[in-house]
Formats: sequence, structure tokens, C-alpha cells
Amino acid sequence: MPSVLVIGYDPQALPGTDAEAVSAALDKELAVLAERGVEAAVSTVVFDETAEPTLVASLTERPWDVVIVGAGIRKAEPLFPLFERIVNLIHRHAPQAAIAFNKGLDDTAEAAERWLC
Repeated sequence: MPSVLVIGYDPQALPGTDAEAVSAALDKELAVLAERGVEAAVSTVVFDETAEPTLVASLTERPWDVVIVGAGIRKAEPLFPLFERIVNLIHRHAPQAAIAFNKGLDDTAEAAERWLC
């Protein structure tokens, strides 16, 4: 069964973010992947000393086929150093995985499928 890890910024840690809406949208995308026979998991991080150990644990949990770095991390300029760190951690700890990027929460399954087909 193909596997996908979605890395995103913890919506609970973003002021002004409707964390429930973010979670619901992501759950919908994960359900789409599950319907298509893809096992998907989510790893959320915050930009502090816990980010790297959290990511390493998620990346080494299993051999992922695709790792998606969420738009919330890539599009926020203050998070650019975190984005860089994430890409390098993927390269180091999940070298077999394709790296994919979504445009937003509603195209996460599409981003994964570009690399699973």
C-alpha cells in the first residue's frame, strides 16, 4: 500500500487560524487518499526546538513513498528557515520519498497522486 506523510504547521499554534476548519479540510483529503488505497499520516510542527525531533520521528516511522510539505509552511516568509530545515530532514531521513507540495489544504491528495502514479 502506498504511503504519504503530510507535514504541516500546527494550526493550534497560529493565532487567528480556525484550527477545526483546517483539521476538517485535511481530514477530507486524507479520506480521499484512503479511498484510493493510500495510507496517509500527518505530522504537525511548530517553529521551536521540538520541530526537528518531531519530524525525524515521523520521517523514520516507516519508508514513506511521498512526503508533502504543506503550503502553510512554505508560503509564510517567517517560516522559510523551517521550510529549509524540513526539506533537508526529508532528504536525510526519507531519501526514498518523493517530495511534493500542495497549494492549499484542498489539493493535498492531488499533490500526493502526482508522485504515486
